[in-house]
Amino acid sequence: MSICSQEKKNLVEDLGLFFQARHKFPPLAARIYSILVLTSHDGYTFEDLMEITQNSKSSVSTNLNLLVSLKFVEYYTKTGNRKRYFRSNGSYVKNMLVERMESVSNELKMVDKVNTFNRINNPEKYEQKGYNGTVFQSYLASEKENLEQAIQKINVYQINN
Repeated sequence: MSICSQEKKNLVEDLGLFFQARHKFPPLAARIYSILVLTSHDGYTFEDLMEITQNSKSSVSTNLNLLVSLKFVEYYTKTGNRKRYFRSNGSYVKNMLVERMESVSNELKMVDKVNTFNRINNPEKYEQKGYNGTVFQSYLASEKENLEQAIQKINVYQINN
């Protein structure tokens, strides 16, 4: 079984490298997830994924279990068929936005603490460099607001579809 065109194969590899760096996935988990994100099928069987990735049963199993446990991948069965079909859980974009929002929120809290500390304890430094901290704080607040709006739009879309 082939995953299709050379263009798709290249994108699977590029996306795999991205997932590997972004989520600290092992290379095979990143490649499997890329395949599932880009597929037009409603899932692949375990055997399909072994054939597509050209990897052993234990390697594919280990990496699929990792992706399932991290909730990046889900599986389902078809009536009368014992095989499990694996697919992306469909929430990748929302999950990434929520993850980014948590990161921005934490960074915003830290920047606020640093700015407050410097304003009180290092007034000279704050007078000289405080503007940088407030610009960054303003940027983070805007980014957080944009993320919240995007997540809200996705939530509304998911409710209506």
